Amino acid sequence: MNETTQQHYVGFWARLLATLIDSLVLVLITWPPLLALYGDSYLLRTDAQLVLGPGHVLISYVLPTLLVIWLWRRFRATPGKMLIKAEIVDADSGLSPSVKQATIRYFAYLASFLPLCLGFVWIAFDKRKQGFHDKLAGTVVVYRRG
Repeated sequence: MNETTQQHYVGFWARLLATLIDSLVLVLITWPPLLALYGDSYLLRTDAQLVLGPGHVLISYVLPTLLVIWLWRRFRATPGKMLIKAEIVDADSGLSPSVKQATIRYFAYLASFLPLCLGFVWIAFDKRKQGFHDKLAGTVVVYRRG
């Protein structure tokens, strides 16, 4: 992006708020079908079992992945980012992220999470407010114009 189209990057605290909102939205979307499928015992589990069956994989893993990537491509944002008036864009062009970038960004959250969430904390110190997942995908999070 050149000097006349420079964007304002979204910092750590605003992005944390957006993530908390998104997490709540995902819970509201996924828990009703999970409770319908597995009953109240789903919430009362004491084991650390990550996969309960095919329905669990589809609802807890596949659905959120596809939904988030679709939202990033269609709206450049998830509900949390929409509420804080932020969007995810290609770091070089300022355009919507490609499907490849969105997919890399989603799965690169693991790199930001491990170890000790340092990839997310990095947002607070990076000059373009990029987490490790943004750097790996070639994206930035900026405030929407207008």
